[in-house]
Amino acid sequence: MSGKIGLYTGSFDPVTNGHMDMIKRASHLFEHVYVGIFNNPNKQSFFTFELRAQMLREAVCALPNVTVVSAEHGLAVDLARELSVTHLIRGLRNTADFDYEAGLEYFNHRLAPDIETIYLMANHDLQPISSSRIRELIAFRAPITGLVPQAVINQVEKMNENNKKI
Repeated sequence: MSGKIGLYTGSFDPVTNGHMDMIKRASHLFEHVYVGIFNNPNKQSFFTFELRAQMLREAVCALPNVTVVSAEHGLAVDLARELSVTHLIRGLRNTADFDYEAGLEYFNHRLAPDIETIYLMANHDLQPISSSRIRELIAFRAPITGLVPQAVINQVEKMNENNKKI
């Protein structure tokens, strides 16, 4: 494990228990894991960038070798180089994820051939969970317990108490 540094990236809008499973598992495989929170230009954000970063930091606070880094704009490979990352970490839930990730890896490898990409298969019980489904549940004020970390639940409850539009 010596010298192996991983970077797991996403928009985490919001962070889910599926993301957390990947982060925890990666934390056992790498000396250090950076979790890079990005804005996805192809998606309309549900939570603000700042709230997503805050919820993610709260969710990983018990993992001593995990650090959340904010990279609002830019490419994952650029952040990886900046942080001396040796591996990009990607999660796969299904074949659609595999197809998407294969295309992404092609370009990441072209831009940073020295940084390897590894894939972790999602835990079977967590495969159906996606941030987009969670956002839908939140919009309809449906229960999200067991699907997201407590930090997300706390934030949603606070917003609902204040009757704020999320």
